Amino acid sequence: MHEAMLYRPWPKMPGFLECTLCAHYCKIAPGRLGVCAVRSNQDGKMYTLVYGKAIANHIDPIEKKPLFHFLPGTNILSIATAGCNFKCHFCQNWQISQLSKEWHGEMPGEDLPPAEIVRQANQAGCRAIAYTYTEPTIFFEYAYDTARLAQEQGLRNVFVTNGYQSVEALEAMVGVIDAANVDLKSFSDQTYKRICGARLQPVLDTIRRMWEKGIWVEVTTLVVPGQNDSAQELAAIGQFLASVSPDLPWHISRFHPDYKMADVPPTPVWTLHRAAEIGQAAGLKYVYVGNVWGDAYEHTYCPNCGQIGIYRIGYRVRNRLQGGSCPTCHTPIPGCWN
Repeated sequence: MHEAMLYRPWPKMPGFLECTLCAHYCKIAPGRLGVCAVRSNQDGKMYTLVYGKAIANHIDPIEKKPLFHFLPGTNILSIATAGCNFKCHFCQNWQISQLSKEWHGEMPGEDLPPAEIVRQANQAGCRAIAYTYTEPTIFFEYAYDTARLAQEQGLRNVFVTNGYQSVEALEAMVGVIDAANVDLKSFSDQTYKRICGARLQPVLDTIRRMWEKGIWVEVTTLVVPGQNDSAQELAAIGQFLASVSPDLPWHISRFHPDYKMADVPPTPVWTLHRAAEIGQAAGLKYVYVGNVWGDAYEHTYCPNCGQIGIYRIGYRVRNRLQGGSCPTCHTPIPGCWN
């Protein structure tokens, strides 16, 4: 076990600790675990049970995160541990994200220290490291130590996250995490409570704070039939994101049946196109459709002249931008291109 960051005694109950890592702010009794089931109160100290225990370790195209305005066409080393602070019924990585809540004893995973992760990333020619697949906030100490070492080697760091960080965790990320893709799963607090076991407002706060703190943010919404696909809800999401910045990219992703929603049909492509049009009408300049290869909404278009700046077919990328600007009219396209 590794002593955790971001916790404090909870004065209302002797021996209890309050975890300040995520917006659940769990109050954990001695010998018990938090919602994520990977943080334990032992003898008045909080310990993380997954430090150095990688349950996934892969090289991905950065577009898979998805990040379209951050080092396009490059590879990224992706790592994860078991565990999550959500319980999404439509989770597409549920086999590992929910594992910590079912496991008894030492957490599963490959012993993989931060220095070895950084070495592997450099050896593979990756430009960045992604903390992804499960929720990286729950293995924050592991990600933080790895990210600091990665910085020293000139590598960038990316969170693929549900956006449920506490204010304290977000402050610790500033200057260490360069970019994030945040899942905005719904614009309904009731849907968040019912399907994810969480609340909406902390996610909205995280998106806005990350953007204001200089972390490059892209947002993904998995559109699930009958859950979050109404025109009214999609318009609310688009309007909120545009209020953060019209330059913030929005990825509208196609759902496929999985986990506790195996009986729900895949999202019709026309629903995704309608959502993209709604996002554009809300003022967003960069709206993308995901999980539909060969779609016209995969490309990055110049908002001034309409020319394609980056062609994409799945993970095949042709970047035509010149110094981050449109090759035709030279309008700057926001993002991280170097």
